[in-house]
Amino acid sequence: MTRLDLVPGTLCDERIWGRLLPLLGDGFEFHHVPLHKARSRAQMQELIGAHTAPKANLVAFSLGAYLAVEYALTNPERVNSLVIIASSARGLQEKEKATRLRIIPLLEKNHYTGMTQMRLREILAPEHMDDPAIVDVIQAMAVELGKDVLLTQFRTTIERPDLMSRTGELRCPVLAIASEQDKLVAADDVREFSRYNPAIELHVLQEGTGHMIPLEAPQALASHLLNFYRAP
Repeated sequence: MTRLDLVPGTLCDERIWGRLLPLLGDGFEFHHVPLHKARSRAQMQELIGAHTAPKANLVAFSLGAYLAVEYALTNPERVNSLVIIASSARGLQEKEKATRLRIIPLLEKNHYTGMTQMRLREILAPEHMDDPAIVDVIQAMAVELGKDVLLTQFRTTIERPDLMSRTGELRCPVLAIASEQDKLVAADDVREFSRYNPAIELHVLQEGTGHMIPLEAPQALASHLLNFYRAP
């Protein structure tokens, strides 16, 4: 039985993995890092340490994947393998930083009722905008985790050190999965992993998903994960 420690993204919890995990079969056990409980970047790292195995197989999405890279660089002895989904080690794109800086004061002043259609268009492929199996999960997480969690995660992670050049220090097996249609994380930024760490296994999904790969492309993601964990 292979234990996977799952690290979610911004305004996500274990529900982000709900469409993926049943496709992985019964050879795995799953443990979830409750990233939403953290109130600072330091606490996010502490939660990863507290809720993962002593030699962890980290499977991490978006913000969680950036934090997992940071964790693996700081605690190499505690990471057995690393899966990076919809994230680069570069930090946020300038456009996304500007979006968040615009959203923060609006959040502070107004009642939060979940993702706007504009935000959904930024994170989903067009064909999934009206798919309740995807949109309803995103909205449920957004509303239930709420404004305070979103503000905390935006404020504490908007400035991220560029770790790309340090990814060559990673000694564990690494799988990186990106989407060509991801508007938040440029696929070319993810491809750049190969420049610093040629050993990283890299897959760019060409269609059928935007940023929310675990919800939008669970079958493709499951296939890559199963191949990665079966490899000698």
